[in-house]
Amino acid sequence: MKRRALVLLGIPLMIGAARLAAQSPVEVRISARKFEFHPNKATVKLGQPMVLVLTTEDRIHGFKMPDFGIRVEVVPGQETRVSLTPGKTGSFTFLCDVFCGDGHDDMDGTLIVEA
Repeated sequence: MKRRALVLLGIPLMIGAARLAAQSPVEVRISARKFEFHPNKATVKLGQPMVLVLTTEDRIHGFKMPDFGIRVEVVPGQETRVSLTPGKTGSFTFLCDVFCGDGHDDMDGTLIVEA
């Protein structure tokens, strides 16, 4: 009887822990360097809280994702953290909006949000 009670008491705790884990923010790390983001493609789930962790070692870059109203500067030697919970599915472009030379126009990437 005691064993059954302990098992039954543990079930709500496990369910609660699973829900908490499902809502914990996923970190997506992206580094910027002259003319490129690495990785330049990331896939996340609809409604999953996430944190973009942006870094660079070479110079100041911009990070802009117009579809989500995000615009930040990425500074060498610092992490720039942006919290986001995607509310729509699709492919969304991000780009550098701080001119860094002749290859600047090709400095972009894609965030894919899946259901």
